[in-house]
Amino acid sequence: MRVEVVQVADGTYLVHGHNTNWVILKDGDAVTLVDTGYPGDRPGLLESLAAVGSSPDAVAAVLITHAHNDHLGSAEHLRAVHGTPVYLHPTEVPHARREFLQQADIAGVVRNAWRPGVLPWAVHVMRVDGLKSYPVAAPEPFPADGPLDLPGRPVPVHTPGHTDGHCVFHLPGAGIVISGDALVSGHATTRVKGPQMLLDFFHHDRARALDSLELIGALDGDTLLPGHGPVHRGSVRAAADQARERAS
Repeated sequence: MRVEVVQVADGTYLVHGHNTNWVILKDGDAVTLVDTGYPGDRPGLLESLAAVGSSPDAVAAVLITHAHNDHLGSAEHLRAVHGTPVYLHPTEVPHARREFLQQADIAGVVRNAWRPGVLPWAVHVMRVDGLKSYPVAAPEPFPADGPLDLPGRPVPVHTPGHTDGHCVFHLPGAGIVISGDALVSGHATTRVKGPQMLLDFFHHDRARALDSLELIGALDGDTLLPGHGPVHRGSVRAAADQARERAS
């Protein structure tokens, strides 16, 4: 597959894979990888690391916004083969081990099959191994509060709702918020463009997901790197407000 690597700021790259994104934060030879795409995105993931002059051995850590298959896809591969630590919010750690699953199910897809894009998206998920389980054998909670001692110095911010342990990552010095699936700018299941929430059936707890938009809006930033859709330039507060208005 071919991926699109977009340099957003110095040392910060948003990568578009198969209908999902991941982020590379680079500092010298070392990188932090935020999310890893679908299992079928692995060739593209490796390609994206090479495109920024890096490699799997240079990944200091994998940070996961939430443990859905389209974000967790190669995390265990990097941990098992390269010894890369995989960090999540403590609440999301057992989710990454697949002790439980908070993910859109077949019933939810069927109920929403009338929506443009849902069935093609579902077919695509199957093609990129999105229905298979790739648990992380030894995920770890974030090693510290506040900025992590990793390339990019990302700050985890707990934003529950999409899953109980969903986190966004704030880069205060760069004015960037890596928003995972709590706030996106597009998705294959909708024709809506710009800041928005995913369709309701994707969220484990929609009410908490709405509340988390307030947490995101409180973060100082003017660039949004979502889990789905293109980079969004503009006030993060305004983006969060727009998503809430559209959701209502």
